Amino acid sequence: SLEDPLPPPGVGPAIRSGTDGGTAVAPGGNQMPMPLNITPAKDIAWTGFDGEGIPELESLMAAPKKGPWEESETVARQTSAREGKPILIWFTDSARSPMCKVLGAELFATPEFGKWAGEHLVRLKIDANVSVNDPNLSLDEKITRQTEIKNYVKRMKKRYRILGHPSVLMLNPSGEVITRYRGYRRGEADYFWGLIKQGVASSGAATREWRKGLEKKGYREWRGKGGRKVFAKLVSYSEGTLLLIEPGGDRY
Repeated sequence: SLEDPLPPPGVGPAIRSGTDGGTAVAPGGNQMPMPLNITPAKDIAWTGFDGEGIPELESLMAAPKKGPWEESETVARQTSAREGKPILIWFTDSARSPMCKVLGAELFATPEFGKWAGEHLVRLKIDANVSVNDPNLSLDEKITRQTEIKNYVKRMKKRYRILGHPSVLMLNPSGEVITRYRGYRRGEADYFWGLIKQGVASSGAATREWRKGLEKKGYREWRGKGGRKVFAKLVSYSEGTLLLIEPGGDRY
């Protein structure tokens, strides 16, 4: 799971003077030191903040993005963790839901929303209208692929309890659902966008705390020359082999 909550800081009892008896104990003297999980120095190549000096990192940063809306939850979750942005999931039926088409035309497909969302969100679209038109696939391969996508859509709708279209959810990078919107009315694009902006604002504080907790465990943001980001822990770098692990457990 991407969730890794930290307990709130506590406040211990007041320290009393030694005049009322007892044996004095040095601070921390009754606790064993915590073991340190440190990568051996021979396996690490220290670099600047931008990852300069690790050419293998550039191949990870240079991976192309498929349009403004992701189709894979795995990719969306990875991007969200890397960039610290919430995920907007749009459950739609582009073939049978008139209001899905209206929502797309009045808000999601507009240049203004696209520019804003690119800076503040990771967008994921789950479309119940499944169509595979890849000319490089045989008929059997197309049928298999279409069945896989239908099953994926079914699992996603069950996981997030989707009962109708359009439905829009927002998730923190930790995977927590923070807002849920169902339905849309023609002409309410500004109102709907305002709700999404409120969700992004409320996600900010929770995301910062989540990342701070992971930073204490050795995670940090790596940047490529092209501006791509990865939020991960460097496990090792030795003889040209780089190993990063992301909060979700994915290793590279």
